[in-house]
Amino acid sequence: MMVTANHNRTGVAEVLQKKKKYLAPSVYHFYQDPPLIVRGEECYLIDADGKLYLDCYSGVGAMSLGHSHPEILAAVHKQIDTLQHTTTIYLTEAMFELAALLAELTPGNLCRTFFCASGTEANEAAMLMASVATERECFLSLAGGLHGRTKSAMSVTQIPMWRTDPFLLDTCRVVPGYDNENSMQQMREALQSKQYAAVIVEPVQGNGGIIVPPAGYLQELRELCTQTGTLLIADEVQTGINRTGTFYAVDDDGVVPDFVTTAKALGNGFPMAACITNNDIAEVNKRPAASTYGANPIACQAALAVLECHRKLQLGEQANRRGQFLIAQLQRLADQHDVMHAIRGKGLMIGVELRPSGNCTPAEFTDAVLEELKNRGFLLGKTGLDRNVITFMPPLIIDEQQLASVCEVLNDVLTITEQ
Repeated sequence: MMVTANHNRTGVAEVLQKKKKYLAPSVYHFYQDPPLIVRGEECYLIDADGKLYLDCYSGVGAMSLGHSHPEILAAVHKQIDTLQHTTTIYLTEAMFELAALLAELTPGNLCRTFFCASGTEANEAAMLMASVATERECFLSLAGGLHGRTKSAMSVTQIPMWRTDPFLLDTCRVVPGYDNENSMQQMREALQSKQYAAVIVEPVQGNGGIIVPPAGYLQELRELCTQTGTLLIADEVQTGINRTGTFYAVDDDGVVPDFVTTAKALGNGFPMAACITNNDIAEVNKRPAASTYGANPIACQAALAVLECHRKLQLGEQANRRGQFLIAQLQRLADQHDVMHAIRGKGLMIGVELRPSGNCTPAEFTDAVLEELKNRGFLLGKTGLDRNVITFMPPLIIDEQQLASVCEVLNDVLTITEQ
């Protein structure tokens, strides 16, 4: 891909001054020397100076089809020429077409959708419906889980850096996460009280450090919830739409939750989220509800194009193949670098936990690695409770040569940074 530099754009220094002056100080960014991104094409991002970056984080997994995908743009352009926006209180064909398609793709009897604009909203909708359906007010979640930025969603979030509200709801309680051998036992004990409206879990914990549940965990949790009248919410905001190799991560475990929430990859960058449940739960709550931006016609057409491209390209199978290739590459690197403490994940949702032996903290070491990778044209994420897990969530259209290139550079960067 040929890109010519354009030095007439606003410089990074000026943008950072505007950020400092006008943005909420809680809005943070990666990198000590951040690039100013101005374009995206396929698996690449381009900055104001024309420098090319292989995007291995894809908007925290949102851009599953990469940037500026022609079929998505064509669907959006066609829609914007006729109808830009209405709300859910009016009928638009795309909203119902998308809802019908999601009913086909979502496991079991989950067929009733509430559309909104973000994963946080989708989780809030699921929690609200769970309380109404069960007439219970308490919620249970796992350590290491991230479910959103609003009060209820933050209250079931169990990552300290994302629990910024000093007055979180005391109706939300936590058990140890997937990586704790006592997790299921404490889950059993907690659910025996039959006071919980729902348990909310990520089938693979993203911001917690790409933590995969032990074999059989989700099946046993499903059984426990059924026995105790507790509803099960699968937060598939990051894992959904083929990220882990199946359309939803719960599909790999054969689990049918009571709710699936999804966002991110569903709109491939357009604000689109959905809370999907079954008829019985949906019928309990008939009080009026609406979403101003939920099921926006442009976002719906983008989502329909996304799902069609996923079907045609068989991106679930491709995510599995590419993920296996990437893990094999990373395991070879781990043989050379003791700092690579663990490699975890499913499909193209993979984390590499770094544990340096020197004086710097794991987070400081990880930041140094990411900074140097950025300098060499590769953008990756960081997750984990200690912010020391390099995270790969690239577009699912990425090829093996591109994955091999980032691993080759990671090898060089680790060699330098370890010294």
